[in-house]
Formats: sequence, C-alpha cells, structure tokens
Amino acid sequence: MTAGTRIRSVEVLISSPSRNFVTLRITTEDGVTGLGDATLNGRELSVASYLRDHVAPLLIGTDAHRIEDTWQLLYRGAYWRRGPVTMTAIAAVDVALWDIKAKRAGMPLYQLLGGASREGVLVYGHASGRDLAALHDSVRTLTSAGFQAIRIQAAVPGITTVYGVSKVSTGRSSYEPAGRGALAVESGWDTDRYLRFVPEMFASVREEFGAELPLLHDGHHRMTPIQAARLGKDLEPYRPFWLEDCTPAENQEALRLVRQHTTTPLAIGEVMNTVWDFQTLIREQLIDYVRASVAHTGGITGLRRIFDYAALYGVRSGSHGATDISPVGMAAALHLDLAINNFGIQEYMQHDPLVAEVFHSAYTFEGGYLHPGDEPGIGVSYDDDAAARFAYEPAYLPVARRVDGTMHDW
Repeated sequence: MTAGTRIRSVEVLISSPSRNFVTLRITTEDGVTGLGDATLNGRELSVASYLRDHVAPLLIGTDAHRIEDTWQLLYRGAYWRRGPVTMTAIAAVDVALWDIKAKRAGMPLYQLLGGASREGVLVYGHASGRDLAALHDSVRTLTSAGFQAIRIQAAVPGITTVYGVSKVSTGRSSYEPAGRGALAVESGWDTDRYLRFVPEMFASVREEFGAELPLLHDGHHRMTPIQAARLGKDLEPYRPFWLEDCTPAENQEALRLVRQHTTTPLAIGEVMNTVWDFQTLIREQLIDYVRASVAHTGGITGLRRIFDYAALYGVRSGSHGATDISPVGMAAALHLDLAINNFGIQEYMQHDPLVAEVFHSAYTFEGGYLHPGDEPGIGVSYDDDAAARFAYEPAYLPVARRVDGTMHDW
C-alpha cells in the first residue's frame, strides 16, 4: 500500500442550489480528496442514508487505490444486489476513488482510461415549447449557441402538462420535473393525442431547419410496444437520431416487436443500473444507444463494463446528462465519453447558474462539443461555504394519470 492512501474520512454532502444534489467526498490520510455524484432524483435521502449508515464504515482504513476490489466488496458483499439505490451509492464511491487515483497520477481521468479517442464529446441540447412556433425559437436559440444536435419536445394540444417542456422557450432550459413540496404533483396523459402530434412536430421542425440537423425525442416510457412501433414507423421519413425510452424499461422483450416494425434508432436505459439490465437489449441488438449514466450504474467501473459489452454488438453510448446529474457526474461521464471507442452522443442539459456556486467545474463547451478539461482528477471541486446556503428541500417527481384516472408511467 502506498503511504497515505488509506481512506481517512467519508462525507455525505447534501445541498440544493436550484435542486437537490447528494455528493460523496472521500479523503485519504495524506489529504487527497475525491468526489462522487450520489444523486437519485426524488429519492435523494435514501442514497445519503445508504452511504452514511452502511457504506462509509466499510471504507475507513481501506486502500483508496483498490478501486475494483472496493467495487466488488460493495456489490457482492451487500448480498442485496443491483437496484438504483445500491448502484448509485456504489457509483459515488467508484467515481470518488477514480478522482483520487487520477489526482495522485497528476493527470485527467480520461488519461487513466486509455487516453482520448476523440478531440471532444458531441452533445445534444434540449429544445421545447408550448407550441410549435415556440419550439422553433428554442431550437434556433440552441443552434445559435453552437449545439449541433437537438432533442425536441413540445406541448401536445389537449394535454395540460407534457414531459420535457420547459417553462421558457428560449435561453437556458428551466425544465426541472422534480417539484418542491411534500407530495408529488399529478399530471394528465393521453397517449393517442401524443401519437398523433409527434410526427407533426417532427415535420414542422424539419421544414423549418432542414434535413441535416440531428433531432432526438424522448417518449419517457409512455407507450405500449405496438404504440412505440407505430410511432417509430411514422417518424422514419424525418430520420430521427433516436427515439428514446419508447416503452417501460422493465419489459426488455417488448423491443423485439418495436424492432420488427421500424428502422428508427432506439435509445434505452436511463433507469437501468447494471450490465445485467442491458444483457438482452444488447445481445439481441434491440437498441442502438445505451442511455445509462455514470451516477446510477456503479460509476466509471460499472458503466465501462456496459459500454465495452455494447461495443461487441455495434451499440454505442448515449449517456444520460439531465440536470439530475450533478457536475460531478457530468464530468465523470465526459472523461469516459472521451476515452471509449463506441461513443455516440452525450446529453447536455445546462444547470441553473446557482449550481456553479457549489460545484466548480473544469469542463467546457464549444461548437457543440464538451471537453472535461485537463486538471488532475475529474476536474470538479466542491465549495462547502456556498453549499451551506442551499439547504435540502423535499422534492418529488410528478406522477401521471390517464384521462379516466388510471395511474400511468410518468
């Protein structure tokens, strides 16, 4: 064991600069620190407790360099494996240890992962609007800012609240679904209206912006397999970059039916947590992009396993990067994006400016690409004084009901 590499302290840090984040900070005996993102949107305190009460005691005194062994300890040693709480906790530890290792090596993390495979990481931005004209304005704002790929979401006529539609149509997206309060907000849903509207939305954007701009869309698990197959087929003339989360993730075999009926590329996985969750989807080539996040799949170690497995079948990465991923999680994703060969695209939803007061990040955006920077480690520091100004506030993701009151996938 290298002198001073034993873990001295493990801190669980909770702050709420515009939204709730849980951050893990690990410090070695010689004072080197590492950060990990432990945020699980709408269930943040469950991971905080898991880390503080069950994981931290196991780490004190262990060697921070033994990343793989620690990962296996936390995964196999718990007996109760997988699941979002467990894998988010493991992810936080894993990224913090990689941060420490890269700092000790004096190089950015991507160098320890094999070095850069590209000059930058292509990202997509989020455009939305209360109507199609407002959506066009939002797309125009993002392309003017340099984005080269755009996710499009718009309000569906006849549905009061629609997933992914920002409060504003231009400028920085203000869409944050987790509402502050003691209870979840309920919204209505009508899949038939949605299925009629989305092809119209794509046709409108294509007419305004042409055929070259990559367009993405998120179905957010709201379709049955045959509905997803129909939408994928209806969208083929507009050549989407991908259709994301078209059906609920639990039923992986549903994608067989969707694949039979459409050539629209499919992206799945932001609610999945291990390589086992992706096994059928990747082996049978039922998806084109893995939509998992570093923060929810066991960290750099866990997500790299998924990406390496996906590479065997021509499936590419498309990491989750909405605002429920803190700058720590985003930075970790960018280092992995830069290193792997089968990179596809990275989601980039810009945080509220308050977030930058707590998390100081080295990654930069230019011309539609992000780069993690060349600071040793992952390139993110945590400001305790700033974080103290933003106390945790209960927040829950919405729930959706059909017109007749039946609970539906949100």
